Amino acid sequence: MLNWQVGSVKITSVVEMLVPFPNGGLFPEATPEMLKASPWLFPHFAKEDGVLIASVHALLVEAPGLRLVVDTCIGNDKPRNMLGGNPLATPFLQHLADAGWSRDSVDVVACTHLHVDHVGWNTTLVDGKWVPTFPKARYLIGKREFEHWDNEGDEEQQAIMGDSVRPIFDAGLAELVEMDHRISPEVRLTPTTGHTPGHVSVMIESEGRSAVITGDITHHPSQMAHPEWATSFDSDTQAAAATRAKLFAEWADQPILVIGTHYAAPTAGRVKRDGAAYRFEV
Repeated sequence: MLNWQVGSVKITSVVEMLVPFPNGGLFPEATPEMLKASPWLFPHFAKEDGVLIASVHALLVEAPGLRLVVDTCIGNDKPRNMLGGNPLATPFLQHLADAGWSRDSVDVVACTHLHVDHVGWNTTLVDGKWVPTFPKARYLIGKREFEHWDNEGDEEQQAIMGDSVRPIFDAGLAELVEMDHRISPEVRLTPTTGHTPGHVSVMIESEGRSAVITGDITHHPSQMAHPEWATSFDSDTQAAAATRAKLFAEWADQPILVIGTHYAAPTAGRVKRDGAAYRFEV
């Protein structure tokens, strides 16, 4: 279980599952030859045969007076297309407890966006009913993000909204917020649109140190070498690429810890300029 200290803030990764993407499965351009041009991707983030390694994990942020969960993975008991229609049955909640966090101890849950692998553990199945996993938490949902997906006609997305988002509203725990919402003196949201219309990242600033939890504006470190690489999951591929390029330029060679929401272990590092693009230094 990885963790990082940023001033007075501790961040811990709780992994639900690792996801290998076969050659070209995440980015069509990511051939073995292209990946080998960025040797820093090996061995953590890519394999010699072109398989890209990604992770689905939640990030626990412990700041003064705050216990925050950022993104809640896929969740158990929910058949999803990305799982071939099969539900997960993982020990995620036990891993949460192993990190020293009880479900009742969580103050806030923040979803960077409302895709399947970021809202799943918002709820758990109890006696045939979806109930909030963290019963004492405020669930922060981006207003723009919610309004977009609440009207989205896709059957899978509506299932996600039905079992992982709307029950939070029914329980009175949801709070619609702006994309620049401040959660605490050390933690705030920041707009990083493109992957979805209301996508946000999470900025952490404490005692002169900084970190960012990316969300899905970047899925894999290889996008630092190729910010133009987009996935089929992006709502607006051009906007997502423009946001990535802007952010990597801002983060490059700065003392900011970048924590990738889908980056496999070691998950966090620094963005460094590398010719006309960037690399991830861990």
